[in-house]
Amino acid sequence: MRQLETVLELPIEVNISPMSVTIKTEQEIEKMRTAGKLAAQVLSMIESHVRPGITTNELNDICHDYIVDELNAIPAPLNYRGFPKSICTSLNYQVCHGIPSEKILKNGDIINIDITVIKEGYHGDTSKMFMVGKPTIQGQRVAQISHTAMWKAIEMVKPGVQLGDLGHIIQQYVEAQNCSVVREYCGHGIGKEFHEEPQVLHYGKPATGLTLEAGMTFTIEPMVNVGKRHVKLLKDDWTVVTKDHSLSAQWEHTILVTETGYEVLTLREEEIQTP
Repeated sequence: MRQLETVLELPIEVNISPMSVTIKTEQEIEKMRTAGKLAAQVLSMIESHVRPGITTNELNDICHDYIVDELNAIPAPLNYRGFPKSICTSLNYQVCHGIPSEKILKNGDIINIDITVIKEGYHGDTSKMFMVGKPTIQGQRVAQISHTAMWKAIEMVKPGVQLGDLGHIIQQYVEAQNCSVVREYCGHGIGKEFHEEPQVLHYGKPATGLTLEAGMTFTIEPMVNVGKRHVKLLKDDWTVVTKDHSLSAQWEHTILVTETGYEVLTLREEEIQTP
């Protein structure tokens, strides 16, 4: 995801011109379908490895080898602006951009694994929450709220809808569950570049912001906190955590705006029947 202001170097209030948003050609869309499918496969592959006793470094290495050796693709996070690993692993109160380490997963943890692959020059970006061992009620709940919020926004996507509509439905739903939406980080356009225009905020007002057009591709990836929305960046300059150390959860899909609605480019097989 993008960090508002410091990564984008744009104030939150800036309205993105439609001219700066890339409309993908049919050839580009096919390449993004391929990249998205591969990213989804990585998340499906790693699920059986997410268990108590494994380290996030081990998860990183398994994913790296699978992406490079099995998929013949490139792990996009590796060396991106200095990021040292091939995936992001955000654990419990880590909101996003967690760096894999020797941290051992324990029973009851929740973890977001964020995968981005490059295939034939195009990116596929997706993430999923995993429950480690037996989940806590609170961990399961915040993960479900984030998942539902993401899908509520995805199901609104079609030409003519505005980005503020997507942000509003996420914020409205999450806050009705007595949770909060992180505002400093957002979804983003994606294609040849990891992060393109537009910014896709997970809060907002209806009938505001960029109007969606067929051929746009972007991520929707709400970060939901059990406690307050405020976050801080750790000294590693990557890991973002909740200020109050409350649990945080996030899901992410890469979306294509079609002529009549949307296509989820990173849909996993288990989601095909029951999204």
